[in-house]
Amino acid sequence: MTQSVAMQPGREFAGKVAIVTGAARNIGRSIALALAAGGAGVAVTTRAAIEQANAVVEEIRGGGGEAAAFTADNAERAQIEAAVDAVLKRFGRIDMLVLNAAVREHGPVTEISYEDWRRILATDLDSAFIYTKACLPALIEAGGGSIVTFAGVTALLGEKGRAHVAVAKHGIVGLTKALANDLAQYGIRVNCVSPGQIDTSRAPGNERPNKVDRIPLGRKGESDEIAATVRFLCGPGASYITGQTWHVNGGLTMY
Repeated sequence: MTQSVAMQPGREFAGKVAIVTGAARNIGRSIALALAAGGAGVAVTTRAAIEQANAVVEEIRGGGGEAAAFTADNAERAQIEAAVDAVLKRFGRIDMLVLNAAVREHGPVTEISYEDWRRILATDLDSAFIYTKACLPALIEAGGGSIVTFAGVTALLGEKGRAHVAVAKHGIVGLTKALANDLAQYGIRVNCVSPGQIDTSRAPGNERPNKVDRIPLGRKGESDEIAATVRFLCGPGASYITGQTWHVNGGLTMY
C-alpha cells in the first residue's frame, strides 16, 4: 500500500511540540501520527479513552517519535488548564495546538434542553478559547506557531437535529478569524479545517446521514486526508496562510 501523504517521514517539525485534542482515535489519531511523522513531539489528549490514547503514543514511539497521553474533559476549564500545564512539564514547550476534539450529538431542537445546549457549546466552542488562552504564553515564548481549529459541514449547511453543534461550529469559524487577527503580531497563525463526510467509527446512535451521492468526488474522505491538511497548515509551506477555513469534503460544499 502506498504511504499516505500525512504519514510520509520528514523533519519539518523537529524540536517542536504539538497538542492534539481528541487524538485517541479516528481523525485525531491520524493527525497525531502525521505530526509525529514530521518530527514533532505529540501530546495526545483524550477525555476518557486512555487505553486508545496510550496505544497511539506507543505507535508513535514505535516509529522513533516522542509522545505522551494526557486526559482532559473539554467541558471543564480546570482540566484543560491542568492538561496544558502537564504538557509543558513533560515537553517544555508548545508550538502547535490542534483542536480536533468535539461532541457531535443529535436531537431535535424541541428536545434539546438548555443544559444540553450549554454542554455542547462548552465542549465544542468554549474549550477552543480555553485551550488557546492556556497555550498562548508557551506559543509566544516559542516565537510563534500554529493553531488549527475544526468546524464541519454541519456549520455550513445546517443539519436536522444538530442546532447546538451547528452553532458551536459556526462560532469556531468566527473565533478562528478573530484569533488570526489578534495573534498575527506574535507569529501565530490560526486556521480552521472543515471536514465533510469522513470514514470514521462512531458510537451507536451517533451516526451521520450518508451524503455520498451529493459528493462530487463520489466517496467519503479518509482520516489521513484530514491529517495531511493539518500537517500542511502547521508546516512551513503554509507560512503565509492565516484566518482561513479549509473545506476538505470532496466538493460537498464549494466556496
